[in-house]
Amino acid sequence: MHAHLLAGDCTTTFDGDRAYEKRGRVVCLRKPDDTVLVHDAAGYRPVAWLTRPDASMAVGSPPTVEARDGDDRLRVTFHETSVDVRILVSPAGEAAGPCPDCTGALVERSGTVACTDCDHEHALPAGATVLDDTCDCGLPRIEVTRGVTVEVCVDRGCEPLDAAIETELDRRFDCPDCGRDMRVVRAGGLLLGCDGYPECDVSVPLPNEVCDGVCACGLPTVDGRCLDAACASP
Repeated sequence: MHAHLLAGDCTTTFDGDRAYEKRGRVVCLRKPDDTVLVHDAAGYRPVAWLTRPDASMAVGSPPTVEARDGDDRLRVTFHETSVDVRILVSPAGEAAGPCPDCTGALVERSGTVACTDCDHEHALPAGATVLDDTCDCGLPRIEVTRGVTVEVCVDRGCEPLDAAIETELDRRFDCPDCGRDMRVVRAGGLLLGCDGYPECDVSVPLPNEVCDGVCACGLPTVDGRCLDAACASP
């Protein structure tokens, strides 16, 4: 991913609910997600910005950077430029080990593990913890709790989370309505669903906690509470 960095004398105009026009020597950054930020010599806050607009572009020489988001329009018209370059940028986060595909580093940020140099990126399940251990494929392993705690590769294609949870919990509990096995299934999230579906549609979501017992109805419990919030069993 590349960002477009410009610096020089410009006029910045914003049309929208907070219309203004400003002139000065500034730094303008257009990020890969089209966000445009304009910084002057003072402070850490930009003097103008439009975050994740519908579209942005830079045209002309000297260039004009323009971003639009609904009725909001930001225009940065450069009268002259001292810097006009495109630079390689990446996610920045906590170190998660070396990338197995290039010389870059893996970092954990915003629910993903991504490389600083290539397009290697893997989404993290909610509540996952990145471990120091490394899978045979070279990627980090993660710890995830869905009724039971398992350790798997961050790449679900290498070591699927669903299969690991299924190994631990599939068919371990009985349906409280028909007595058939409760299966580990994915429907939006991981849950236990009756093997008799659709004739029997009993299902409960697997929590981000460890199940520590079995309710009188046959379903698992967490801290003595049945996973079925409507359960009337003692």
